[in-house]
Amino acid sequence: MIETSTPPLAALDGYRNVTDLLIARTAAAPDHVAFEVEDAGTWRPVTTSAFTAEVRALAKGFITRGVRVGDPIAIMAPTRYEWAVADLASWFAGAVVVPIYDTSSPSQVDAIVADAGVRLAIGGSAEHVALLRDALAQSSGESLGAWTMDAAASGSLADLIAAGAAVSDEELESRRTAADQADPATIVYTSGTTGDPKGVVLTHRNFLGQVLNIAAAYRDIVREDGNTVIFLPLAHVLARGLQLICLASGMRIAHLSDPSSVVATLDTLRPTFLVVVPRVLQKIQAAAAAKAADKGLSAVWDRAVSTAIAWGRRAERIDSGRSAGRDLGLALRHRFFDALFYRRLRTVMGGRVGYVLSGGAALDADISLFFRGLGVPVIEGYGLTETTAPLTGNLPGRITSGTVGPPLPGLTVRIGDDGEVLARGVGVFAGYRDPVHDESAFVDGFFRTGDLGRLDEDGNLILEGRVKDVIVTSNGKTIVPTRWESAVEADPLVSHAVMVGEGKPYLSALLVLDPEQARSDADRASSRPADIREVDDPSLRERLQRVVDAANALVARSEQVRRFTVVLADLDDRGLVTPTMKLKRGVVLDRAASVVDALYI
Repeated sequence: MIETSTPPLAALDGYRNVTDLLIARTAAAPDHVAFEVEDAGTWRPVTTSAFTAEVRALAKGFITRGVRVGDPIAIMAPTRYEWAVADLASWFAGAVVVPIYDTSSPSQVDAIVADAGVRLAIGGSAEHVALLRDALAQSSGESLGAWTMDAAASGSLADLIAAGAAVSDEELESRRTAADQADPATIVYTSGTTGDPKGVVLTHRNFLGQVLNIAAAYRDIVREDGNTVIFLPLAHVLARGLQLICLASGMRIAHLSDPSSVVATLDTLRPTFLVVVPRVLQKIQAAAAAKAADKGLSAVWDRAVSTAIAWGRRAERIDSGRSAGRDLGLALRHRFFDALFYRRLRTVMGGRVGYVLSGGAALDADISLFFRGLGVPVIEGYGLTETTAPLTGNLPGRITSGTVGPPLPGLTVRIGDDGEVLARGVGVFAGYRDPVHDESAFVDGFFRTGDLGRLDEDGNLILEGRVKDVIVTSNGKTIVPTRWESAVEADPLVSHAVMVGEGKPYLSALLVLDPEQARSDADRASSRPADIREVDDPSLRERLQRVVDAANALVARSEQVRRFTVVLADLDDRGLVTPTMKLKRGVVLDRAASVVDALYI
C-alpha cells in the first residue's frame, strides 16, 4: 500500500459558506468584469457588483415564493450565464442546489426530483420547464413551481425577481448566512457508467476547500487579467467548481451552451485558459492533419507532429531539472514548423491560451506532448463527483505527460493492495444521500474511487483503468483494457473502443465510429442508428486494422486484440453514453450482444 499527500495551501477560517467567496470578491473588486454574456451576437461585460445584484434579487424572489433554508432547488439547463445566477442565488436564499443535465430523460428527471425532494425548479427552455413541472406534480412534496430562464416567457426568473422586491436586505443576509461549512451545498447525481445514479452530497466545506486551495495552486493561471470559456455542462461538478474558482479569483468567464461553436468563438473571446475533455484536443489535432492532407502535406505534418512531441518531451525534462542538452537540429525544425503550422493552431485557439486543463478521461501522452511542443501546455487532472472535481493535477512547471499529477493541496491519495485509487481530504464528500451506498464506498476512512492506478517515484498518479472493467479470459489472464482502448481512441475515426473477452479464449473489441469523422458513407454522416449496428466498409476496416495493430504493439501478447468489428451507435443516446460522454460499458455489451457473439464464431 502506497500513500502520498499534499498539504493545504489555504485556510478556510473566515468563510462561513460558499457565498462568502462572492461577497469577498465584490468587496475587493466591484467594477471588475466577471462575465461576458452573449446578447444578440455581441458580448456584453457584467461586473462583479452587477452579477451580485442579480444574484441577490433572484434570491429574494426564491424567498418570496416560499423557499426555506435547506430546500432543494433543481436547475436543468444548458451552460449559460443564467445558470450561474440561479446557482449562487439558491445559496444566497439558503437552499441546496440539485443540478440536472439538460439532456436527461423524463424518467431521470422524475427520479432526481423525487429522490432529492425538490420543491422549486428552474429550466432553460419550455421543454425543460415542462419536464420539471411534470416531475414536481408526481413528487409527494409541496411544489413551488417550475420557472424558466427565457426572459420573454411567463413564469420567468424576471417574474421571480420582481416578486422579491419586498424582501429586506436583512432577511436576505440572514438566509445567506444560515448554512455553515458542514451543511449540504449541492446534491449531484452521478451520471452512472455502471448501476443507477447516486445522489452525492457535497458540503460548503468541500467547495470552499477545493476553490481556495486550487486557486492558490494555480495562481499563475487563474488570475485577474485572464479569461476562460466554459462549455462543459454546468450540471457537472467540474464546470461548477471552475466557475467558482474563476469568480473568486477574478478570472473573466464566458459561457457557451453549444460545444460545437467553441472554435468559432475563440478568436473573439481569446481565452487565456481552457478546460476541455481529451476528445477536443484529439479533434483539433485531427482537423489540422486533415487540412495538411488536403494540401498534399501529410508527410510534412507528420514530421511537424514528431518535432512537437520531441520539443514537448525536452520541455518536460527541463521542468524536472534534468539536463536537456542542446539540439540545434530540433530547434531549427521547431522554428520552421512553428511558422508553418504551430502558430496557426495557436491562432485557431484564440492566440492567448497559456494552458489547457484536460479532464474527464485519460489523455494520450503523445497528444499532451504535442500541445506542449505547440506552445500550449496541457495540465491533465483527475477527479470524481465524490471528490468535488479535481483530486490530482499536474502543475505549471511540473507537468509529466502520461500522469494526472500529484494530489492537489489538502488531499491524500492511497493505492490499495488491489491497486484501487483511494482518496481522503478536503474535497472528498462525506456520503451519499442514500446511506446504503456508503457501506461499500469507504475503507479505513478513504473513499474508494473504483479506478485502478499507481504512483510514480515523484508521487504522480498514473491511471490504469476501472476496477469493474477488468477482463478475465478463459485462460485465467486478468486484463486491464484501458491502455489498449486509449491507444485506439487516439485515432480521430474512433469515438470509443470497447475491449471484450470475459470468459473467452481471446480478446476482441468493438470500435465505435466518431460520427463527425466517418464521412465516407453518407448514411453514417447524416443519420443516427437506431441501435448499435455493424459497418461493412472494407477500406475503413483496413484503415482501422492498422490502428489496432499499433495498439497491440504497445501491450503484452496476452493483452492483444485478435478480432474487432466496427460499429455505429447513437452517441446522443443518454442510455448509452453519460452526459460527460463516457460510454456505459454494460449497456453497450448488452445491446451489442449478437455483435460480440459473432466475434467468437
